Amino acid sequence: MDVAEISMNLSQNKLMSAVGTSMLSKSLDLIEGQVTMLTEGMDMNSPSLESLVYPTSGTAIDLRI
Repeated sequence: MDVAEISMNLSQNKLMSAVGTSMLSKSLDLIEGQVTMLTEGMDMNSPSLESLVYPTSGTAIDLRI
């Protein structure tokens, strides 16, 4: 191996490492956004789907003896 070939191989390895790091960073950003959306969707203060379909369900208690 000559010096030029070694230099070119090191340069390619450095570039591939930079690309891999950049792709990992983008993937982490995407996953963080998905986790945020998931946790917002699981908010316990939001009305349930059933209460949207039947809005009066569970609002009154019928007591008969």
